[in-house]
Amino acid sequence: MSFALEAEGLVKTYGPVRALDGLTLSIPAGGVFGVLGPNGAGKSTLFRIALGLVRSTSGAARLFGAPAGATASLRRVGAMIETPRYPPYLTARDTLRMLALESGAGDKADIDFWLDRVGLTAAADRKTGGFSVGMKQRLGLAAAFFTRPELVILDEPTSGMDPAGIQEIRALIRDLADKEGVTIILASHQLDEVRRVCDRVAILSKGKLAAEGSVEALTGGRARLRLAVTPVERALAVLGERGAADGPDAVLADIPRPETPALIRALVEAGVEISEARWREADLESAYLGALDLKETADAR
Repeated sequence: MSFALEAEGLVKTYGPVRALDGLTLSIPAGGVFGVLGPNGAGKSTLFRIALGLVRSTSGAARLFGAPAGATASLRRVGAMIETPRYPPYLTARDTLRMLALESGAGDKADIDFWLDRVGLTAAADRKTGGFSVGMKQRLGLAAAFFTRPELVILDEPTSGMDPAGIQEIRALIRDLADKEGVTIILASHQLDEVRRVCDRVAILSKGKLAAEGSVEALTGGRARLRLAVTPVERALAVLGERGAADGPDAVLADIPRPETPALIRALVEAGVEISEARWREADLESAYLGALDLKETADAR
């Protein structure tokens, strides 16, 4: 297996603060990889070290097997770290032209294509000084993608966007990964966004790795049907091993969606009253909070 980004015993201190504390993590090439963690967990620090923007205190980081910051590997990478800032007197189009010249892409960069891809065609000739946070994020995404890199690192890519914009960028990220083979690493506080777009996830806590794995493995697999029922005991008897209590007046059924009508008929025939039935999607939030709690408990020992 080839790896896009590797961290080995990575430590970064700022005075008494340890932003990274012996982090070891290997992110495979291909697909979308999410990096989760509360503020101060070390997500942005990891990215900055990998891109050669800051030096680690100890340990090593590699991109495609080359040392962090190596020019050869950086040419294969696009990135947007935190909210991007641009000269306010330049238009969106001129900003990308400037970046194309700086990167060596020159006229090869299809600027109009990427402005359209991120939804900025109508604002292409507006000065960025008047852009909203969401528009600056879109321009930052265009800047990260327009050289067609093999790896793109995104730090909170949908910050400041409305729900429609988040959905558009989510679709763009998946499209680039699935159809064009781009490896995408993203950090986000939005657990639902990560669940919907990522293949694998790493959870960081206080500069250390708290958990890592596929989204399916971390969340316990597929969605489950939540039923508000009376009495709960009778519903659990019908469900057997496929059921679990969810509070005093509800159960969770681990069944395929096509079996829903048959289950509801069986419950009604058994004398169970059903006041609500809805699907609960795989719960990344519980996995996230559980991993942080376990890490804090381990650190306290």
